[in-house]
Amino acid sequence: MDINSANQLLELCAEREESMAQVVAEYEAFRSNTSCEEVRAQMRETLQVMRASIENGILDQGERTHIITGYGHLFQTAIHDGRILGGSLLKNSVLYALAVGQHNAGLGRIVACPTAGACGVVPGAVLAAAQELGSSDEEIVEALLVMGGVGVVSAAQGPISGAEGGCQSECGVASSMAAGAVVQLMGGTPEQVFAAASLALQSHLGLVCDPLASLVEVPCVTRNATSASIAIVAANMAIAGIPAVIPYDETVVAMKQIGKALPESLRETSIGGLAASPTGQRIYKEMRDKHSL
Repeated sequence: MDINSANQLLELCAEREESMAQVVAEYEAFRSNTSCEEVRAQMRETLQVMRASIENGILDQGERTHIITGYGHLFQTAIHDGRILGGSLLKNSVLYALAVGQHNAGLGRIVACPTAGACGVVPGAVLAAAQELGSSDEEIVEALLVMGGVGVVSAAQGPISGAEGGCQSECGVASSMAAGAVVQLMGGTPEQVFAAASLALQSHLGLVCDPLASLVEVPCVTRNATSASIAIVAANMAIAGIPAVIPYDETVVAMKQIGKALPESLRETSIGGLAASPTGQRIYKEMRDKHSL
């Protein structure tokens, strides 16, 4: 059993007359020489780690970080004070993504989906959407399996690392994975899953990877929040019947080509983009002087 593209995954769903979540569970069981029941059990554990990373990230005041300080806590306080615009879905998606990103930067335990640098996108979008919909844990597990399916076909065709393809390959792919999972929670079809994934990735094409001082903090954590928001917007558009026009497989190939065209300075080297700005250089020098032996 092999899955290398969105088209192939869609064909398997149609041929087997099974949900995408079930096909992905069977694929993972085949790859890891285990059972679908054990795959789902692992995904339940993954869900609990995501929830814990949100809770711990909100409490994190930045004791172990270098630049960011308590982003999740700051945003939660602003929500409680009534200073934030938007409904609960938008507020929570941003809050959860910021909290997980803060927890990751503080050396906390997170789920890399698909990478640690983009770890807040899926929890931010999916758990906020599940809360809005009143989804059960089993429904969330099904959505996370769909999320994994989008990730599998993304990794099979394009890079999922900032060093190879820029942040489009990390936050962009994470947003695609989250968008597909949200569509699953909303009761969408497999075709709508990949329409949402394509719409989300299209909105990230060309996004560079330029972390200040080589730390996964700025602008990484706030990008997680905006990417989570894009995932929800993409899911809504797909459910509404707005077409992606460009199929997901072709969008991933375009991402790969764009990544190859990006100069090295914009691929996680911290020598271009925001990292090269006067403020970025000042922060780099401060970090170098502070931590030099």
